[in-house]
Amino acid sequence: MKKIMCVLLLLFCCGMTFTACTTTSGELQHEEYLRIHIRANSNSTEDQSVKYEVRDAVVQYLIPLVANVSSKEQLLSVLRSNMSKIENVADQVLLNHGKTYTSTGKINNEYFPTRVYGDLVLESDYYDALILELGTGTGDNWWCVVYPPLCFAQSNEIDTTHIRYKSKILEIIQKFFGR
Repeated sequence: MKKIMCVLLLLFCCGMTFTACTTTSGELQHEEYLRIHIRANSNSTEDQSVKYEVRDAVVQYLIPLVANVSSKEQLLSVLRSNMSKIENVADQVLLNHGKTYTSTGKINNEYFPTRVYGDLVLESDYYDALILELGTGTGDNWWCVVYPPLCFAQSNEIDTTHIRYKSKILEIIQKFFGR
């Protein structure tokens, strides 16, 4: 049953365009990155599925906000001043799915393990992150890099001349079937 649900989730993901990218310009220090983590309420299939819908809605909300941001500090300011709106976007998705829990957003400096993002390697270390917990926030998370705007490079409002796109489908398949 779990594999059937995973296959259905993968088919759903295949029908949508989710891309990741890496910059081809100079290397940044880990202090210069800002990550986003959306943590599901639980690892139930339903909570994991709604996490991805929250992700889609939050990313769509954030695209115009990050389009003209030129520094991490500027983005942190924008995120802090829009945190309640980000939570409202997430809460609306949760409400539409009949969830009784809500979201909690915060900017935090947390330890993250090494992650490979195309040609970009984010070494294990402490990173600043926009954390969006759905309900208890104890389920698996979705993550991406908000600054530089690697999550949002699909927007026409962002200069993508030094960005290479990669599909996230392989990573999703490896996550679900690689265990």
